[in-house]
Amino acid sequence: MKENVQLDGVDRRIVRELQRDASLSHAALAERVGASAASVWRRVRNLEKLGVLGKAVRLADPQFLDRSVNVLCQVRMTRQTMSARAEFEEFIQSREEIVECYAMSGEWDYLLRIAVRDVADYDRFVMRGVLAHPSVANAASNFALRQVKYTTEIPV
Repeated sequence: MKENVQLDGVDRRIVRELQRDASLSHAALAERVGASAASVWRRVRNLEKLGVLGKAVRLADPQFLDRSVNVLCQVRMTRQTMSARAEFEEFIQSREEIVECYAMSGEWDYLLRIAVRDVADYDRFVMRGVLAHPSVANAASNFALRQVKYTTEIPV
């Protein structure tokens, strides 16, 4: 668990602005948050050091990359041992189609968001990958019809 970090108003504004546009220069960011560029630079470095801010990335449009089919796949494990989970999570990390994975409470052990080209692509992936894994008992899939909301911004 991460330590509880206390952020002041300027830190929060910095985080909010960088979540919207990580390409902002320190000068532009300073203007938006009402602080000096030097202060913003120090604060950004500190927020990175604390782990509040992670790496800066550019978001790609899945439609242009032929990965516009989103599948939510629930997975139930055959056994709940630490080694079985570690083995499955290593498999998860190795598959580029899996863009998100959550260990879950409740009826299912994992929830995966998988980005594929089409239904046939998903069928190959789930049959030869997920269901073929020795730690997987079964899986249930739901295809997203359309995206109603998507954001990478965490409320600050």
